[in-house]
Amino acid sequence: MTQELGLRERKKMETRIALWRTAMRLFLERGFDNVSVAEIAAGANVSKMTVFNYFQAKEELVLGPMTAHVGEPAEVVRERGAGETPVDALRRHFLDALRERNPVAGLNDDPQILGVHRLILDTPSLRHGAMAVRERNEHLLAAEFERELARPGDLACRLAANQILNVRQILIARTIERLAAGASADEVYPVAVAEAEEAFTQLADGLGGFCPRDGVPGDRGRTARNVTDSAVCRNRFGGSMAGSGGIVREGISDDCAG
Repeated sequence: MTQELGLRERKKMETRIALWRTAMRLFLERGFDNVSVAEIAAGANVSKMTVFNYFQAKEELVLGPMTAHVGEPAEVVRERGAGETPVDALRRHFLDALRERNPVAGLNDDPQILGVHRLILDTPSLRHGAMAVRERNEHLLAAEFERELARPGDLACRLAANQILNVRQILIARTIERLAAGASADEVYPVAVAEAEEAFTQLADGLGGFCPRDGVPGDRGRTARNVTDSAVCRNRFGGSMAGSGGIVREGISDDCAG
């Protein structure tokens, strides 16, 4: 019975991969909006209903890998060890993803992965879907901060989540831009690591004492409440940072007064 279940699950996985590869080939050849679900089904030699059994909508064929990581930042924060701040935990997680060439950090030069990035940028419905994933991650990360601090609906929790994910998004975008320009993942890796270290260090300067866990002094660094006084701060990123979730202003720099 166990062997039969394993074979069935493997067959389902093979069908899902075949559908994804067929869809990506057609999307990259003709554009996302110019390919129908029926054409994807025909290209994979399955019925249209089979496609919907695996993917609820055409957009999910592209955004599925992203949605698989929804909640991951919150999970990293929730599972961090004693003495580790949220910023340090997310720094570690991001650097691990870079080292593994995980697409979640943008550092993967597989042509189909790069094609997915192009599709998202070029297709309004996919950009909207990617933004919804980003906003969901922000909501879940803020909720985790609220839970740990027992401060439901707290502004500082939302601001901290927004800043962290915007910084991460900027790092990912810069890496993808370099890959799209023709550099290999191995060539981009040291630059991506250096920029990640710099960015997370600036985050730690602004948020290092936020949401402390046992073993971390609660007054280490400045808390996320400092971002509400951002008008008196200067940002080393140039005054503001635009991210897919909005604008992050003068709240993460070590140039800010405590």
